[in-house]
Amino acid sequence: MVKKAKLTNGQLKNDKSMNINIETAVQQDYKTVFEGFNEDLFLALKPPFLPLTLRQFDGSRTGDEVKITLGAGFFSQDWDALIVEQKETSEEIYFIDKGVKLPFFLKSWQHKHRIIKTENGSKIIDDIHYTSVLGKFSDILLFPIMYLQFYMRKPVYQRIFGK
Repeated sequence: MVKKAKLTNGQLKNDKSMNINIETAVQQDYKTVFEGFNEDLFLALKPPFLPLTLRQFDGSRTGDEVKITLGAGFFSQDWDALIVEQKETSEEIYFIDKGVKLPFFLKSWQHKHRIIKTENGSKIIDDIHYTSVLGKFSDILLFPIMYLQFYMRKPVYQRIFGK
């Protein structure tokens, strides 16, 4: 029998991926927030220390693609993602992007963007699972960098969608 793992930040999942889970409360309604997940928001969420070029942004619905280039010149790496699922209920809207072409240091990437209806607005959850090419040890080494990169989204979300 396989024991189910509870997902917490930095914990290895049963499929051996690392998990990052960051929640941000915002004032706007969950449907309005979902509609705000556009190219402008994507660019606003870019970490200031990371050179990034947006090559394609189709949106946040199933079948849409997002393609970026990290770095510049000789050190550039393409990162292409496909929106593999998007669903809306009366309580939540989510979409999942999956890495199709990843930077050299990543083996797999899945990011579930959840927008949940709350009493005072909504809650945005970045639920990320990744594995690196060098295994568990490098997964753990990458964790603080990955966590910081997505934690830095919180003030951007709150500035755009209200605190």
